[in-house]
Formats: sequence, C-alpha cells, structure tokens
Amino acid sequence: MHMIKRKRVVWGAGLALVMALMFILSAPNASPATAQTPPPEDGLICTTSPNATFTLTAQTGYIGTPDDNVLFMWGFSEGSSPFQYPGPILCVTEGDTVTVILHNTLNEDVSIVFPGQEDVMADGAPAQPQFDGGGAMTSMTNVAPANGGSVTYSFVATSPGTFVYESGTDPAKQVRMGLFGALIVRPALGPNFANNRSDSEFNPDAEFLVMFSEIDPFLSQAVERGRPFNMNNYKPRYWMLNGRGFPDTIAPNFASWLPSQPYGALARIYPYDPVANPKWALERFINMGSEIIPMHPHSKNALIINRDGRPVEGLNGEDMAWENYSVPVGPGQSFDGLFRWEEPEDYTPDNPVPVTIPNIQNMVYGPMYSGSPYLGVPGDVPVGTTSLNQCGEFYIISHNHALYQITSWGAPTTGPITYMRIDPPLPNNCP
Repeated sequence: MHMIKRKRVVWGAGLALVMALMFILSAPNASPATAQTPPPEDGLICTTSPNATFTLTAQTGYIGTPDDNVLFMWGFSEGSSPFQYPGPILCVTEGDTVTVILHNTLNEDVSIVFPGQEDVMADGAPAQPQFDGGGAMTSMTNVAPANGGSVTYSFVATSPGTFVYESGTDPAKQVRMGLFGALIVRPALGPNFANNRSDSEFNPDAEFLVMFSEIDPFLSQAVERGRPFNMNNYKPRYWMLNGRGFPDTIAPNFASWLPSQPYGALARIYPYDPVANPKWALERFINMGSEIIPMHPHSKNALIINRDGRPVEGLNGEDMAWENYSVPVGPGQSFDGLFRWEEPEDYTPDNPVPVTIPNIQNMVYGPMYSGSPYLGVPGDVPVGTTSLNQCGEFYIISHNHALYQITSWGAPTTGPITYMRIDPPLPNNCP
C-alpha cells in the first residue's frame, strides 16, 4: 500500500486483490414513506420530514441472522410501518425544532432519550426522570405507557453531527432488545458538510452508516415467552452491523429477503480524482452495544472530524482531526470519518504491477475477484468459477478486529464485516 501525505489525509492503495465469501445483488423492494423513492441500493437512508416531526412506534418483530436463526426483537418503526431493526435514521437540520411522537404497543412502559440534545420537552413540559412510590427511578425520562400509551418529545437540534436515540426505560434490557436508532443533524452550512467547518465537505452520494449492536438470544427468547431474565447472565452471541450480520451486510438496502432489516453497509465509491471526483466520502460510526468495537477498514484510514456529535477542534477552532488506521468505537460513542481511495501508482496492463502474478492453477479465486489486479479490467477466471464481480471493481474488507465478535453464535466470519467497493472511474460499464 502506497500512502501520500496531504494536508488532511489520503486513503490509498495500489493493488487490491481481495477475496470474499459471497456477494448478492438485488433491486430494493421497499422504501420508507419519507425517504426518496426508489431508495439507493447503497449508502445512508434518511427518514425526513418537512417540519422535522416524526412518529415512532415501539413494536415486536423478528430478524434473521447469518447462521439461519430467527430472533424475536423489539424496535422503533416509522408511524404505522412494519417492525424494523434498527429504528429509522432520522435526519434533520441544525436549528430545527424536532418533534418525536412515541406510540407504545409493547407490554411495558417505553421512553426515548436523546443523548447530546439539550432542553428536551415531554408533552410540553421539561422531560424528567420518573420514580416509583418508594423513590426508585423507573425511567430516565417521561414514558409512553404500556399497551397503547403515547408521549411527545421535542427539542431544538443545536449541534450538527451523528447522535443516537434510545429507550430511557430499563435501557439495559430495552436497548439490547432493539429500541434504538440514529439521529443525523445536518449543519446550517449545508447538507453536504459534516459540521460547520468548511473542511468537512463530503460527497452526499457517498455517505454511509456503520452502526454496531449486539444480541443475546437467551434474552430475546425470555422476552418472547414472557419470562424473567437475569441481566447478570447477559452475554452477546451476535454482533450486528446496521442490524445485519455478514454476508447480509453487503446486500442492498431494503433487500427482499431481509424485510425487517432495511439497512445495508456496503460502501460503494469511485477513485479519488482532483477533477472528476474531488470530494471525500463520509462514514458515521455508532456503537449501541456494551463493548468496544475495534473496526478496521483495510486499505484506508479514517480522518476523524466529529466525535460524539461535536467537531474535533481546539478551543479557538483549531483543526484537531486525526487519522486512524482502526476506529475503536466505545459503547454509546459516535465518530464521523472522512475517507477517499486512490491508486497513486496508476497500475494498468500498460503499467503492470512490479510482481509476477501467479498463474490460474496456483491461485484461489474468490467470487469478488475479477481475474485481474487492475481496476476496471476483468480477467480470465478458472472454468467453473462463479464470479460475482461485475465490471472489474475492487472489493476491500472492513471488519471488527475483536475476532470473537465476527461470529454468529460461533459461526465464524460473520457479524460486523462489510466491504468497500471501488468502481472504475466514470464512464464505465457497471450496473
């Protein structure tokens, strides 16, 4: 890998010969009512509202896992839409008065807290912790009572960045059961900026969510059957990325075979070009689990420009952004990282890589490999090989380096794994 140092950072690689387990292509089959129609197959899917008013319904449902298990979960859905995991990605603009109406269909009280937001109101009064008759706190904020109750929250989104919303009632149980989602606050400077700094501009067509969560199937089973569960025995067996485990993570948004898990995690970009593609891509990292997730994107570093919904800068506005080879995201944390990919060596068949490529019989071909080490140049693959590479694109893995977490109840090489897909520069023959 060849790196070029610039004022901010360059994410570069020369040769990308990446093999993978599986890649599935499918057209999206559904879209949220407030998202664009049809939604893009890749990238962040915003749920928006002209007046920043959202209705969220807490309800039950089921999700699939890479080991062919089916798990009972809770989740927030938009209005009367079906159950989904995780909750909708709410996108608003700095200065908006955000209103969230919570309807609760579950058999216990539920609430929503908005970490990082100030002066949150509940039903028109300041939101307050709730206590029982003995003085023990039962919820961090006002609740929507069980079996049909509602509550309305409101606040002014004063700081741009990546935030979460989550249940504030018995969060050890309810958040781990799936009552959480992302809140994106766009800056006043413009929707193609990550904060109000002019050097935070990114390509709005290359914005991606990386949301980690975890599941203990024994907790899910106990809740489904109405049985008590001792949270001291809580132990995750599944670690999810955008509500999915690999290889489902690289399936399209709204894949038909994942009806309640709408968000994919494939980062699809074009090579950096100072004229044709000069803007950076943006990844928004969020950890809703209970352990640090040491996410490691191969062949690229993250230029961290926001942390926990605040720009990384000094007291006088000095740029304090830093470059990370790995992005360890702690419980409840968020990071926003700019990135781009370029091949400074400009390897092509006319400018070959300075190594001898092994012949076909001495190589193992993964389904993502085009048969050629050159971007946009499909090559020969062995007879009988199923190639899922479409147009000579590169695939570069991004995964959790805590290896026990890239499993699904022991099934290896699953969990929080995804890929960056680099398409050949336009014009190309990619679908």
